[in-house]
Formats: sequence, C-alpha cells, structure tokens
Amino acid sequence: MDLGIAGKTALITGGSKGIGAGAARVMAAEGCNLILVARGEEALEKTRAEIAAQFQVGVRIFAADLADSAQIAALVARHGEVDILVNNAGSVPGGSLFDLDEAAWRAGWDTKIFPYINMCRAYYPQMARRAVERGGVGVIINVLGIAAHLNDPNFICVGSGNMALEMFTQALGAKAWRDKMRVLGVSPGPVATERYLAQNPEAVAERTGKPMTGAKREMPFGRAASPEELGAAIAFAASERSAYTTGAIITVDGGSSVSKGAT
Repeated sequence: MDLGIAGKTALITGGSKGIGAGAARVMAAEGCNLILVARGEEALEKTRAEIAAQFQVGVRIFAADLADSAQIAALVARHGEVDILVNNAGSVPGGSLFDLDEAAWRAGWDTKIFPYINMCRAYYPQMARRAVERGGVGVIINVLGIAAHLNDPNFICVGSGNMALEMFTQALGAKAWRDKMRVLGVSPGPVATERYLAQNPEAVAERTGKPMTGAKREMPFGRAASPEELGAAIAFAASERSAYTTGAIITVDGGSSVSKGAT
C-alpha cells in the first residue's frame, strides 16, 4: 500500500532506538526523508547509517536533550521544514505515589510531558504554514502509553503523564484541520525495545520468537509488540491513507487496556 508520504520530511524524537527507530525504518521504506533526534549522537549515527544504507532517502540527525527548551529552539532553527512530527522521546518513572518524591515526578514530566508540549508549540505554526504553502496537511503524532487507562497505583506517575498528553493531543487535534494540520496519538502497550528487554530478561519470546509460558503467557499473543509494528501504526496514522483522522488516539496493545478484569 502506497502511504503517500514519499518525498515528505518526518522529524522523529527518540529516533535512535526502539519505537522511534522502528517508525524511521517503516517511513524510510515508504520514501520519507528523516530527521532523527535523540540525546546520544553515537546511537543516532549508527541508526542513520543503517537506514541510509538500506533506503534511498535523506537521513539527518540532531543530538539534543529536549527537556532543555533552548535545545528545542536550536533544533527548530536547524531543522524547521517538517511535514510530519513524531514526538516519541522521554520516559516517566514507574512507582506508587509514595515510591516517588516530588523531584522524581518533576524529572519525569520534564523528560516527556513538557518536551511534547514544547515541541508542538514550536513546530505546529511552522508546519501549518508549510502545509498551506505546499498544498498539503501537516501531521503531529504523539506516542503515548496505555498506563493512562490501567489505573495501576504502581504506575501512577506514568499513567498521569500519559493521560495529560492524551487530553493535550485530543484538544490540539480537535480543530487542527482549520490550520491544515492533523494531531493524533499512538498509544502502545509493552514493546520489545532495548530498554524493555533489559528490564525483562526473562522475556525469552522477544529474543527468540518462541511463545512465552507461565505467567507471561497472559500477555496478548504471548509477546510484546515489535518496534516495527508500532512504526507501521505511526506511519499509517501520518499518511494520506489516514487523512480524515485527527484528535484520535490509536491504541496498539493487543487489547490489554480494554480487557481489564477479563478472564
């Protein structure tokens, strides 16, 4: 299926690994040029080289800590001409209300929630102008997380942050069409990223492809999603095949968030 994104430029934060790199590979296969952003330049360069060797697209990189608004400004100054923005960088810590002190809460929100807000504030007007000039539609995809709907007290900081970003995404996307823009979210469950595998060494299925046994078998399809599966959802959401979608949250979690309590 031709997604209609060939020749467009996508900026992907957290683009050196995991979901960001998965989205980058899928979009590159569709002929989309890339700007990959992450904190580590070495990992960025490795991903850039791998994609550039496989696909005939432009791949640029920019090392930045997006918790620093000054670095967001530097990013926009260097790479302002963007058709698709994928906000994916950052993580919020797990733990109960009493496991995490105020500093941990603020650090988590400064790492993910405020960078998403600030990236949208910085890029939305420029993308809208570019869309009008080029006769297209700009797209912002915010990668969220199903903790927003699990109501798990042991993930209260993560869930609260993701719920805030869901509301932000839906509100920004509701009337974005008036500006020649679309804004929507993709919300994953467990994804077999490097970080996930490091935190779950017993999850042999992600490493070997063999089904899980025991308690892990309760995971949908006996495994976590692959980064490429999330990348495909992101690429489709950003594409002309999804041109009537804005203000929506697309959930990719094997049904986990809607089967709470089901047996």
